[in-house]
Amino acid sequence: MRTRIKICGLTREQDIDAAVAAGVDAIGFVFYPKSKRCLTPTRAAQLRRMVPAFVDVVALFVNAQEAEVQAVLDQVKPELLQFHGDETPQDCAHYGHRFLRAFRAGAPGLDTAENLASTCRAYGEAAGWLFDSYSAGYGGSGHGFDYALLDEVRADPVSRPLILSGGLNAENVGQAVELVRPWAVDVSSGVELEQGIKSSDRISFFVAAAQAADAKLKGN
Repeated sequence: MRTRIKICGLTREQDIDAAVAAGVDAIGFVFYPKSKRCLTPTRAAQLRRMVPAFVDVVALFVNAQEAEVQAVLDQVKPELLQFHGDETPQDCAHYGHRFLRAFRAGAPGLDTAENLASTCRAYGEAAGWLFDSYSAGYGGSGHGFDYALLDEVRADPVSRPLILSGGLNAENVGQAVELVRPWAVDVSSGVELEQGIKSSDRISFFVAAAQAADAKLKGN
């Protein structure tokens, strides 16, 4: 199996060009006002026009109002919504659109493998479950977490495709792919020069490292 790759938090045309050239499968736009990577729907729509066929656009929200989500759906037309806050299963399914549900592994109530898997099961309509580490705020933390927390999720016969996030970079993504064997990996700060400003070299190195891990697993 090939590990899919998503680069999140893109804000500039040149970063989209770099991600596409590196061969990523998806790019993420952030619509969380407290994030320095946050875009307006108008700006995101401008960037979205640069994204070629067969590269998905994912729109990230944190406890957004319905009108905010609808504006993005109308103007940006993302392939997927990503809910990264306290959204219920009903909140996520409300728009009739394909979505990812993010979970902060290690957060209160999600600090054991059993509790994490039990919470995930409620979001069975999701196109994938994304796992980030826990921090006091919402959105990406930039830190890793104990992958043992995913043991029950990985073993669950009703598990949705697993997307691994949290503290990934070119130096550690290969080991993460080998240990977890996720459906996809998701990176933001790990390929940045500063918040919202990506590095084309770091994107290329990240993609190459993930692909090298895939090749190693295929050869075993």
